[in-house]
Amino acid sequence: MRGFAFSLNPYVGCAFGDNGGCPFCYVRAMPVARAVAGPWGKWVIVKHNLAQVLRHELEILEAQGRLERTAVFMASATDPYQGVERRLEITRSCLAVMADRPPFRLLLQTRSPMVERDISILRQLGQRVIVSITLETDDETVRRAFTPTSPSVARRLACARMLREAKIFTQIAIAPMLPNNPSRFAELVEQVVDRVVIDTYFDGDGSGGNRSRWLGMAELYQRLGYEQWFRPGAEQKLMAAMSARLGPQRVLFSRDGFNAIYY
Repeated sequence: MRGFAFSLNPYVGCAFGDNGGCPFCYVRAMPVARAVAGPWGKWVIVKHNLAQVLRHELEILEAQGRLERTAVFMASATDPYQGVERRLEITRSCLAVMADRPPFRLLLQTRSPMVERDISILRQLGQRVIVSITLETDDETVRRAFTPTSPSVARRLACARMLREAKIFTQIAIAPMLPNNPSRFAELVEQVVDRVVIDTYFDGDGSGGNRSRWLGMAELYQRLGYEQWFRPGAEQKLMAAMSARLGPQRVLFSRDGFNAIYY
């Protein structure tokens, strides 16, 4: 079995900050971005009854004998650790439901260190869970230029280390790859993750880079002086550095990498 048959998004929208949050986010160009009046990056829709619905769905899958073959991507469109999660605990409630009735595999994707709060529940899932921390660059200057409202590089690395030390399988998702220092990046992640997945605009945006161009990423790179990074193949130096440092079996690429639910 490869890939994920189910996606689970506790929230719709995004509230990761001003100016649209992450400029490369393809979701902000989709119809869902107009679900609420106001700029993208300022609002979320909360699925208040999601845990109850999820429990019912898992019960059905179990009764059908499909639960042990079910792989879930959480979350495919909206980070599951929005700010309101601290108070509402929608994501935490869903994790608790899955700990009681675990699917074959859960990939939990986030850029937020708030995931540390749920380590005790994640440990109950054992080898069925992969926590994937988004970290697009090792360079704080780059991080502040592209995603100023996201947690710092150091904070996300510390989060990955904590998860791995808790015996939770931990992945760094360099997606999309931003300008970086390949050798330094590889050195930083070597001791804090089990594996790395690297993705690019041209391989990961679903349109060969056209969606990212439409979002204005080429112009942004040029304006910031990073135009040499916005091209197919720019990831090769990082792939080589990561493979040399971590071993090629721990360095995956793009869609195939994210779909590699076995470890």
